[in-house]
Amino acid sequence: MTQPKREPFTGELTHDPRVLLGPGPSNLHPRVTRAMTAPILGYLDPDFLAIMDDVMVLLRHLFQTDNEMCITLPGTGMAGMEAAVCNVVEPGDEVVVGIHGFFGQRLAEIVERHGGTAIRVEVDFGQVVGTNRIEAALDAHPAAKMVAVVHGETSSGVGQPLEEIGRLVRERDKLFLVDTVCSLGGAHVPVDETLIDICYGAGQKCVGGPAGIACITLNDRSMTVIGARSRPVDTWYLDLTLIRKYWLSERAYHHTTPGPLVYALHAALRMIQEEGLEPRIARHQKCGDLLKAGLTGLGLELFGDPVNRLPMLTCVMIPDGVDDATVRSRLLQDYGIEIAGGFGPLKGKAWRIGLMGFSCSERNVHYLINALREILAD
Repeated sequence: MTQPKREPFTGELTHDPRVLLGPGPSNLHPRVTRAMTAPILGYLDPDFLAIMDDVMVLLRHLFQTDNEMCITLPGTGMAGMEAAVCNVVEPGDEVVVGIHGFFGQRLAEIVERHGGTAIRVEVDFGQVVGTNRIEAALDAHPAAKMVAVVHGETSSGVGQPLEEIGRLVRERDKLFLVDTVCSLGGAHVPVDETLIDICYGAGQKCVGGPAGIACITLNDRSMTVIGARSRPVDTWYLDLTLIRKYWLSERAYHHTTPGPLVYALHAALRMIQEEGLEPRIARHQKCGDLLKAGLTGLGLELFGDPVNRLPMLTCVMIPDGVDDATVRSRLLQDYGIEIAGGFGPLKGKAWRIGLMGFSCSERNVHYLINALREILAD
């Protein structure tokens, strides 16, 4: 397909609003957008420190944890992933990585970039990693330091069950790392209950904040392991022992915090608290179910394990004879709707449709289904 000619950028942001129904970012509630326009404060201003303190309280509510270490990091969800791995992994460490999609593969790659050995426990796209597979990997690698899995796999729309793996990992006295970039804010992530030691997410998806800020929580077990390292963390910027001093103890300068992003995340976290976790999760589930029903009503086939499909990210197969890029281009140009194509083995074969945060509404579901009905009928 020939790409449409683009007009040169003039320096003026004049684009029309989009209905963001891809895998992130999601649309921002006006209250979150307004928060980004608040006056800038210095990173040690007492008012800013008070906002940081409240962010930590709100993150504990979101992660469902009593962990003291609940902070933000400058950067997207990938900053959370990198920090979670690099602070634990030293050269030669083994990490069992459950892989059921693209981001599990990326976790394994980051382990290896920091000198560790990734013990890959991989299943086909659309499936979940069985606890028995993790157990077998730990039996074969008893010295493994950590087990890492992705809760909501953005590439496939499938959610990994956590409870049994969490119990197994704790019984073996390993660390349990969970990526919740896709699911945090739209599904239950009970960090303490599921025995998660390290958990990270991102602002721009179900949390309802902007891209460019990550959330991470670590318990005392993981901080003890990090404190016992034989050598310093191999990245200064994401060294959590240094960042901790800024957030929790000494208020020692580490970096100039992106104030507008912290303001916006704070507003989004406040809205989560006001809505309530249970109603918010129910909203994502209801809209996700409505979307899946609408897609199958159009004759489309859903992808992945039916028992473990995510509510906030649906992967649907593209019908034979339908061009992926043409449909997505028409959705964007004619209706102002963004959805995404597939990753890896699903590239050109599937669409990924997100219902996240403020974008998660019945109105958006009906709008998308009607738009697809018109496009596919042509």
